[in-house]
Amino acid sequence: MKVIVGLGNPGPEYTGTRHNTGQLLVERISDRLLPTNKDGYGWRRKKNLLVAEFPGLTLVKSADIFMNESGRMISDIRYLGGEKDLFIAHDDLDIRLGDYKVQFGVGPKVHGGINSIEATLKTDQFWRIRIGIDNRKVSVDGEAYVLEKFSPEEKEILDGVLEKVADEILKAAS
Repeated sequence: MKVIVGLGNPGPEYTGTRHNTGQLLVERISDRLLPTNKDGYGWRRKKNLLVAEFPGLTLVKSADIFMNESGRMISDIRYLGGEKDLFIAHDDLDIRLGDYKVQFGVGPKVHGGINSIEATLKTDQFWRIRIGIDNRKVSVDGEAYVLEKFSPEEKEILDGVLEKVADEILKAAS
């Protein structure tokens, strides 16, 4: 079973920010699968997680854990029995907006959520779905930049990337 965790921050003030790109991906995949799910269940709360379960695929996002504390989600994921094929979907400032990489054991230079997960797992040996968000035209501090919302033009580019990644994941899961 594949478990895909979409990283992000809880709360309406973070909706649509670059840092919530991982959550946007799992929501996109869930939206595409819900019409085919016989039970019709969507996101359900399990411990500190919001979970959408489908045959062979479990999607996870945080109910109330912030990005830099993402490692706290790992014990709840273990409770679901899903650490075997663990994929972490997240924003990545090392990759330009419009690009993505699915890689095992390779991550961004600096990312608080990934650092927290690596500390909890005591390894960097898990899959990452690295979704590029860097579209800075001038020098802007990364910590501030990831908390900004996408412009309409950027959102259009991101939507295209999320569709490509969702296609790849759904093809691999079938």
